[in-house]
Amino acid sequence: VQLVESGGGLVQAGGSLRLSCAASGITFSDYPMGWFRQAPGKEREFVAAIGWNGNNAHYDESVKGRFTVSRDDAKNTMYLQMNSLQSEDTAVYYCAMYRTPKIWGQGTLVTVSS
Repeated sequence: VQLVESGGGLVQAGGSLRLSCAASGITFSDYPMGWFRQAPGKEREFVAAIGWNGNNAHYDESVKGRFTVSRDDAKNTMYLQMNSLQSEDTAVYYCAMYRTPKIWGQGTLVTVSS
């Protein structure tokens, strides 16, 4: 089982990025998925999650209204559309599959310059 994130990079404040999380080796559609992030010197924190059927999206208050989580089960891929990025969004972003134990990707770095 493998999760691979992509789409990170350097963007100016106010800009947008779309992250992708591609899954392999597992029936992707069976599991809820989530995005987490870890800023330098801080603990990993929850960003967003989406149910196994694409419904029931949840967001941390800090990203609500700016970020949108979605999934395409035909492509075994989850996305995070990030708009109106702020410097506080700078972090390594990880995707996770809600299994027991949780499965993590390797992370992709998002840097927002002010």
